[in-house]
Amino acid sequence: MLEDDGAADFDIENEVESKITRRKEFELRPMSTEDAILQMEMLGHNFFVYLDAQTQSVCVIYKRQDGNYGLLEPKY
Repeated sequence: MLEDDGAADFDIENEVESKITRRKEFELRPMSTEDAILQMEMLGHNFFVYLDAQTQSVCVIYKRQDGNYGLLEPKY
């Protein structure tokens, strides 16, 4: 019987190197979560970065696989 020592089992030599192939700058505008969802849907994207008008925090709204939305908010 083999024991699991908890070490990750992967081959570093076969890893694919990831790199940034595109960069886009955008204006970070304050808006409500509802407005961010509308903007995301109008653009046809599955996520949207915005400045929350109430908290002044940079947030990310995203479309979940179940069809609902998720919200990523920073915790300070």
